[in-house]
Amino acid sequence: MRLLELQHKHRVMDAKITELQLNPYQNQILLQRLKKEKLRLKDAIERLKDDLIPDLDA
Repeated sequence: MRLLELQHKHRVMDAKITELQLNPYQNQILLQRLKKEKLRLKDAIERLKDDLIPDLDA
């Protein structure tokens, strides 16, 4: 459930970033913050996916 929520937030963040990049007078600070937040979401998603996959070396 948490994984799906994070993936949805990541897609929404991606759409916002794309929209801001289309505007020639976009707010650069906001754009950078959104990109950092998107990266944090991506990392959280990857950690959750890794937790779902059993460790084969164990």
